[in-house]
Amino acid sequence: MSQAFSYSPDGKSYPLPAESDYLKEFERLEQEVSEQRARGREIVVVMGLGFVGAVMAAVVADSTDKKTGQAGKFVIGMQRPSTRSFWKIPMFNSGVSPVKAEDPEVDILIRRCVLERRNLTATFTYDALRLADVVVVDVQCDFLKQELGNCMSGKAEIAALEESMKIIGEKIEPKSLVLVETTVPPGTTEYIAYPIMKKAFAARGIESEPLLAHSYERVMPGRDYVKSIRDFWRVCSGINQESRQRVERFLSDVLNVEKFPLTVLDRPLESETAKIVENSFRATILAFMDEWSNFCEKNGVDLVKVIKAIKVRPTHNNMIFPGPGIGGYCLPKDGGLGVWAYRHLMGYEDDNFTITPEAININDTRALHAVHLIRDALRNMGKIVAASVVTVLGASYREDVGDTRYSGSELMIRKIAEMGGDVRVHDPYVEHWWEFEAQDTYPSVGASWARFFRNQEGLKNLRVNKDLRAVLGGSDAVVLAVRHAEYLDLDPDAVAKMIGSAAAIVDCFGILDDDRIRRFFELGCEVKGLGRGHIQRIKEEVRSRMISPVRVPGGSEEGVPDKEALGA
Repeated sequence: MSQAFSYSPDGKSYPLPAESDYLKEFERLEQEVSEQRARGREIVVVMGLGFVGAVMAAVVADSTDKKTGQAGKFVIGMQRPSTRSFWKIPMFNSGVSPVKAEDPEVDILIRRCVLERRNLTATFTYDALRLADVVVVDVQCDFLKQELGNCMSGKAEIAALEESMKIIGEKIEPKSLVLVETTVPPGTTEYIAYPIMKKAFAARGIESEPLLAHSYERVMPGRDYVKSIRDFWRVCSGINQESRQRVERFLSDVLNVEKFPLTVLDRPLESETAKIVENSFRATILAFMDEWSNFCEKNGVDLVKVIKAIKVRPTHNNMIFPGPGIGGYCLPKDGGLGVWAYRHLMGYEDDNFTITPEAININDTRALHAVHLIRDALRNMGKIVAASVVTVLGASYREDVGDTRYSGSELMIRKIAEMGGDVRVHDPYVEHWWEFEAQDTYPSVGASWARFFRNQEGLKNLRVNKDLRAVLGGSDAVVLAVRHAEYLDLDPDAVAKMIGSAAAIVDCFGILDDDRIRRFFELGCEVKGLGRGHIQRIKEEVRSRMISPVRVPGGSEEGVPDKEALGA
């Protein structure tokens, strides 16, 4: 049988463990745990070394006992040894973060805890669960949409979580605390995890109740990644009093609860609901703003100025510009988990949910409207998408991060490709755009947004360019898709020079002020913008100024271009 390998994003290959490796690995862990227990440390296993789990493991390991100032936890990060993910384990154990983040503290924490404090390690064996005092579950739970723009046809993908809970129930000590940190459909801890663990305990002859708790994270990718886990408010709950007390004590040990106190709820159903409502609220507000963005475009109103005027009022100072998509891992899907749970876990058949799914539908498809603006801007210049090079500035879902999950830019690019356009991408933070490069298997087989569009095969070859001058050269259209700092002060003359000719400029995030919009028109460009209905007035103003009346022989007047207005 041939050796199977796991490949890291930087191309390094790691052989998957053989059957004989499992016993050796467990013996290694047993030895380390024995030494750590002798030092009075609690053993914590974190299942899943993804975006949340890897950093959570480091935060727990880096915590110190409030009285002694010494490390109080020994943390084992556990990752399934698949071809897709096994590489994380040897990388982690070398002191290198498997998660690339803009926050430098991520790398510092993992390196310090693995190599210096030596109280953090990673493993591939589920038998690590047998050694745990606390298990933190950070296994992915997704919401798969069957149709674009129809949340109600979607379903929760919880098979991996169910399998994880079954394995946990089969291996942990009865008094181990199991903390579900994954964002899950409301009711998952009580209606799914608890029965699975209860049956597993019964099969082992264990009569005691499983100690199950839930606490959701509020991770925010960016330069404050670690702080969003360690130095931020948390909500937690447990299925019984002992579970609540244990989870409150554990989180108090590892998080900055002195400055950011815990909120302890009675039941996991309540804390699970809190996470879904929290994110659905934000998603719904953005969908609401999309309606008014469309209104502004059609009626000559600048949404940017409207928002600035409203934000003077303190009660409304968190209003944000909706942009071309909602993006990130949580907001695009979490409401769907709640809708699914209402029907499939609670058993209701009525149409209770209308606003939540409709907000998801609006957010999922509003990037398509940005493509309409690209199409119209090109048409005004006598071009079509199918014969044009469209350059998208920004691949990530939000400013100044490299996270591309559910990015609005992805949907734009897929639609442009469907219409026959050639696409280029620039992003200063994104190294690999796996949604395109590995679209047959990422985020999982059959789950790519490519399934909703035609003409997608060529996008496997799409690569993110770091050279702005090179990517802009010869573009027919340029899309300002993300508010990265590098794009906020782009000079129209410099952009036009890099492009080499006039082009269609589409602003998806209110980046361009009126002076720069005006200058693009003076340079012969066509400008469109989401929520920027006033752009037409600027265009008419520039055009009227560029045609200056002069006296011609015979006493009549004829319009000729004003050289100064043209920038000559």
